[in-house]
Amino acid sequence: MERKGWSAKVVLRYALLQIPFTAMVVVVLILLREWVDLPIWFICVLVAFLVIKDIALYPFVWRAYDPESPALTKQMEGARGIAIEDLHPTGYVEIGAERWQAEVAGEGPSIRRGQHVRVRGIRGLTLLVQLDTES
Repeated sequence: MERKGWSAKVVLRYALLQIPFTAMVVVVLILLREWVDLPIWFICVLVAFLVIKDIALYPFVWRAYDPESPALTKQMEGARGIAIEDLHPTGYVEIGAERWQAEVAGEGPSIRRGQHVRVRGIRGLTLLVQLDTES
C-alpha cells in the first residue's frame, strides 16, 4: 500500500534542514546592519521571504526528505546496471550514469566486477541487486 501525504517526521526533517541557512542569513544581516544602515523592517521582510520560499517549495521537494517514500523504490525496481566492483555481499554498481551502493539480494551468489545486475529492491539508499541473467 502506497503512503500518501506528508508525515510530521518529514515536515520536521525539512524544517530542521532549512534552519541553518536562515539563521546564517539573519546573523549576516544583523552584522551588516552594524556597518550599513539597514532598517529592521528590511531584515524582517527578507527573513519572511526565505520562510515563505521554503514553504512554497516544500510540496515539490518533500519526497527527497522521506526515506520511506515508495517513489524511489518503484523507479529503481527492475533497473539494470553493471557492477563496478565485486559485490560480496556489498559494493558499488552503476545504474545509468549514477553510482549506487549495492548489496546482493537474499542469499544470492557474489557478483563480480563487470557483471550485469538487476535491482530487486531498495533499503534506505542501498540497492538490493541480483545477477542479471538476461544480459
